[in-house]
Amino acid sequence: MRKLNYKQVIVDIQNWIKNYVESANMKGIVLGISGGIDSAVTTILCVEAIGKNNVMGLGLPCFSNPQDLEDAKMITDFLDIKFMIFDLTRIYEEILKTMSSQIKSNEIANANLKPRLRMMINYFVGQSKGSYLVVGTSNRTELAIGYFTKYGDGGVDFEPIGGFYKCEIRKIAEILEIPKKIIIKPPSAGLWEGQTDEGEIGLSYDKLDEIIYRIDTNLKLDDLNKEDINKVKNMMKSAQHKLKMPPVFKVR
Repeated sequence: MRKLNYKQVIVDIQNWIKNYVESANMKGIVLGISGGIDSAVTTILCVEAIGKNNVMGLGLPCFSNPQDLEDAKMITDFLDIKFMIFDLTRIYEEILKTMSSQIKSNEIANANLKPRLRMMINYFVGQSKGSYLVVGTSNRTELAIGYFTKYGDGGVDFEPIGGFYKCEIRKIAEILEIPKKIIIKPPSAGLWEGQTDEGEIGLSYDKLDEIIYRIDTNLKLDDLNKEDINKVKNMMKSAQHKLKMPPVFKVR
């Protein structure tokens, strides 16, 4: 993996956040805080970049593990930022109930409804606050393989940590002194009970990081498992539509 000056990287990200918010002529940012490492790192970077009074954290449980919300509160209490909680469980249930009369959904459609509801609330709060940008919390590893919901957690204005692999986020978290329990917590999108990122993907983040890094930098893959390589390449290929704006037909 690449060697980074992490202390300088942290400063660079903070400057980038500050400049982006200012260039957009916005007052602050809003982001969903899940209680995981990525949202914790992003929150701290934003607070350091533009000040705690300009950062709004949201807790958006929806059939979620209660511990996740407690972990999110721990971060926001430590940073002393405003944290609003909106339980989306009843809204989620009502939508499924309404839709079930005309269409039979599936587990993936149901699961992806949760981050799409959260995206709506993020933007609603951002606009209600008056000129607040919505910040994403995805890392490079997730973005590369499309491990996010299109127009859900992928529906954001900018991605401060989107250029960093998961292993690099862990190192940044250590420097930022994020609580150990959050750093070692199994990553989960909270899509269903017991769901973990690595369990759903079928590969560890360490393997994903190594393969994606080598693909990104055109390094040899000969010494790695061929099945794992092909799986990652297929995921990256399938994710392309998620990473681009919708194509528009042009009249000739």
